[in-house]
Amino acid sequence: MLNIVIFGAPGSGKGTQSERIVEKYGLDHISTGDVLRSEIAAGSELGMVAKGLIDNGQLIPDELMIEILAAKLDKLVDSKGVIFDGFPRTIAQAEALKALLNSRGQDVTAMIELDVPEDELMDRLLKRGQLSGRADDNEETIKKRLVVYNEQTSPLKEWYKNDGKHCYINGSGELDRIFADIVAAIDSRI
Repeated sequence: MLNIVIFGAPGSGKGTQSERIVEKYGLDHISTGDVLRSEIAAGSELGMVAKGLIDNGQLIPDELMIEILAAKLDKLVDSKGVIFDGFPRTIAQAEALKALLNSRGQDVTAMIELDVPEDELMDRLLKRGQLSGRADDNEETIKKRLVVYNEQTSPLKEWYKNDGKHCYINGSGELDRIFADIVAAIDSRI
């Protein structure tokens, strides 16, 4: 099984590059953001809790995300592997993901870090908000999300380095060059 964690700040290109990785390697894609937005659109209890947290730029509690993730993994049949997009976001979540995969006889193959300067992230997210209408892509919420990323999520880089899974990718520039760098990093681990 090829299990990839795609990692980076909001707006770093995780969704865009995830689609390309899914197509090339035939992986299943679990985007916690998409799952949560679906729950919000459905008006579920989880969706309402998630909406309140997301609107304030906060992360969803670990236990809830792990429960959602385990349910998603259990529904996959004949999977070649998974790309995890938007998860883990904390060291506790990384430890929980490792335990969850290990309990299924699997592990994370690689953590792909897409590194993009913050001014470029802000530009990308504001443009995405204009095009998509996503309510969380406004300047105030983006700033909050970047603070949360820098304080809570960024430490995952060291955790994955220590676990031997970290792959640094310069996330600025041409999409094809970024993807070629990602493919080289994944192929070096399989």
